[in-house]
Amino acid sequence: MVARGEIARFWSLESLHMVSSDGGTESSALVDDNGSEEDFSYEELCQANPRYLQPGGEQLAINELISDGSVVCAEALWDHVTMDDQELGFKAGDVIQVLEASNKDWWWGRNEDKEAWFPASFVRLRVNQEELSGNSSSTPGEEQEEDASTSRHKHSENKHQMRTNVIQEIMNTERVYIKHLKDICEGYIRQCRKHTGMFTVAQLATIFGNIEDIYKFQRKFLKDLEKQYNKEEPHLSEIGSCFLQHQEGFAIYSEYCNNHPGACVELSNLMKQGKYRHFFEACRLLQQMIDIALDGFLLTPVQKICKYPLQLAELLKYTTQEHSDYNNIKAAYEAMKNVACLINERKRKLESIDKIARWQVSIVGWEGLDILDRSSELIHSGELTKITKQGKSQQRTFFLFDHQLVSCKKDLLRRDMLYYKGRMDMDEMELVDVEDGRDKDWNLSLRNAFKLVSRTTDEVHLFCAKKQEDKAKWLQACADERRRVQEDQEMGMEISENQKKLAMLNAQKAGHGKSKGYSGCPVAPPHQSLHPLHQRHITVPTSIPQQQVFALAEPKRKPSLFWHTFHKLTPFRK
Repeated sequence: MVARGEIARFWSLESLHMVSSDGGTESSALVDDNGSEEDFSYEELCQANPRYLQPGGEQLAINELISDGSVVCAEALWDHVTMDDQELGFKAGDVIQVLEASNKDWWWGRNEDKEAWFPASFVRLRVNQEELSGNSSSTPGEEQEEDASTSRHKHSENKHQMRTNVIQEIMNTERVYIKHLKDICEGYIRQCRKHTGMFTVAQLATIFGNIEDIYKFQRKFLKDLEKQYNKEEPHLSEIGSCFLQHQEGFAIYSEYCNNHPGACVELSNLMKQGKYRHFFEACRLLQQMIDIALDGFLLTPVQKICKYPLQLAELLKYTTQEHSDYNNIKAAYEAMKNVACLINERKRKLESIDKIARWQVSIVGWEGLDILDRSSELIHSGELTKITKQGKSQQRTFFLFDHQLVSCKKDLLRRDMLYYKGRMDMDEMELVDVEDGRDKDWNLSLRNAFKLVSRTTDEVHLFCAKKQEDKAKWLQACADERRRVQEDQEMGMEISENQKKLAMLNAQKAGHGKSKGYSGCPVAPPHQSLHPLHQRHITVPTSIPQQQVFALAEPKRKPSLFWHTFHKLTPFRK
């Protein structure tokens, strides 16, 4: 079983992606701007049980904590937009209780009153997990026996340790992040530039964006962060000024994050060809990088910029107002939150249109314009009972987008299949809350009801929710829809027509030949079929010739004339 003291240390390492498959260790050399190197060895970075630092060890550690009765919580890095009942939707900063983490990509968790799948890459595990299940195991009688001064002393020591945990997470994740950036620049970009026959300058600019500039900036940031880190007493470290000093520099991430969706498309197209899959795998092996695909590495800057405000928020929680770094940490948190919010907004919009397009393709009997013609995000969805003037009730599933409310009916046998029933223009509607009791206009006794009334005609739509809290969510969602429409207009936030057309085209290709059904994207695995994953990857000594590394990266297949010819043209051949 994992000791709690070890776990707090474990969270800070993000699975320490610098461990070889045979349990050996590597050191990552971080080169500063003066060319000097500072080595952070495996032993220095972690004192926890090495078993949990093997690939897949993070899932094992989390599941052991859960089975031990501990509460494990994660915080959302950014919004997760979903239209699938089997997926957990959330907003950036939301807290999700992790219930199972056997799968490396999708975890099972609870948010408010719902349990479902969510992508593991969208969250950050909290450092100080133990306080969530109670800061003290003493009984009330024991607490009364302790004098006030001893209690205050213990509380002070506990808060110092909590702050130490967060500080160390910030420092260690920064070092690991630099290692990832270095590997991308030296392991991928440098090799790609050698092979002009495979990559154009424009392709490399699309795939990697300005990640080299980010690497240069982050090296300077880490160098200043190390100067402010108090190794003897980490809880006394004053790192807030570093974030404020480099505040303007973090704007460099905006360009990268805006470019990232295009990078994913370009990389996906290349990966359809075997020679590119072969090439990128050889790059990874030569650089001795962990077993993560290139698209996973390219996501790390987006994750990193959205992780800073969560880390600073937790640090602020354990920083007393008397602490010399309190004001700087508070200001740094607000600054980094603003940076992350803009990036999250853009990312959410671009991801939304892809999922909305796939959702529309799955709807049976869709009529009229594409949903993307006017809308770019899903605000809320759920079941409501629609009441007609004749007093008839219709059970429908409603999807509230910006500008539109779409009505669908579930298939009686296949509950995952939806039929299109109509839509309403929210720009023309006014929301009216209806009190419980008899409604004079409809001459009906109503509970949990609200109306949408047209501003230009006498059209009125009456809806009833099952529970009071469901109604409250719909009322809030309608208010959010109007606010977001206004914000988008003020910010000039628009999705280009080309991006919308591409999203619909991709959705139609993906749905061609498949039975229509209501599902999100990507598809989460079924909960019942999960088994713990113990992934291993090859770590190759630098002394092995590049030709042999290329052979290791090659998929196992029968000899053929094609592969004989391909070997002669091997990209890494000297």
